[in-house]
Amino acid sequence: MTVTLLEPSRRELSPGFSVRRALPVATRRSVGPFVFFDHFGPVEMPRAEVGDVRPHPHIGLATVTWLFEGEIVHRDSVGSLQPIRPGEVNWMVAGRGIVHSERAPQGKRGAPARSHGLQVWVGLPRANEDDAPSFVHVPAADVPVFEAPGARLAIVAGDAWGLRSPVPVASRTLYAVGTLAAGATLAMPADHAERALYVIEGTVALDGTPVAAGTLATVEPGAPAVMGATADARVAVFGGAPLDGPRFVWWNFVASERARIEAAKARWREDRFEPIEGETERIPLPD
Repeated sequence: MTVTLLEPSRRELSPGFSVRRALPVATRRSVGPFVFFDHFGPVEMPRAEVGDVRPHPHIGLATVTWLFEGEIVHRDSVGSLQPIRPGEVNWMVAGRGIVHSERAPQGKRGAPARSHGLQVWVGLPRANEDDAPSFVHVPAADVPVFEAPGARLAIVAGDAWGLRSPVPVASRTLYAVGTLAAGATLAMPADHAERALYVIEGTVALDGTPVAAGTLATVEPGAPAVMGATADARVAVFGGAPLDGPRFVWWNFVASERARIEAAKARWREDRFEPIEGETERIPLPD
């Protein structure tokens, strides 16, 4: 078999707000540099601020949120203040340590709101784990889009189908999100060492194997991996070069060595991360 199906777990982040966690799962910890893949929504919130995430730290990774619906205001400890809307990319590199929050826009707080999107973490190579934290915003007009008959996919990060995202990745990366019309076929990029397909909506056959909505399918290296939409579908294709060794993941920390995570835990417990200007709240270190 060239295709392996993986069933995401379900996690409730707050009352009424759950996610489907495709990575990590018991049988697969990463795909290429991707160590975390969450699909949230679509969810109708009684008030937009229900989706707020208070300040919290990261190390050893880059994060990106891709929205289909909604709007989030990102703030971080390097001074960024940037809304993200559907079609835009906010690429945050934690490196040796960053703190950020995600909140509903001020003008939409108190009113009902919908939210739907993907949040992923990309592990950094060992050589970049101590890099200075940074943040890059890419407006929708600058995100390259691959189009073929019945297919339209934004190249969110890395390269695919001859196009390259302006996002500054640290290792070979594949991350594309878009749509396939019923009956359309498209081969996944064959020049990436590891590849996966996550079906957000609809149904796709991958090399003849049906992949239902909310399911992750990984592909053997070198396999042709042709996607065929059996109904109108929305998909994410991701992967790339595997990381240079296993990664430990604890809470919001990713590291090649457990000692890095223990040091980050102590820094957060002792309030030694750089703060976010204008924020007074924080998520405490879990027990």
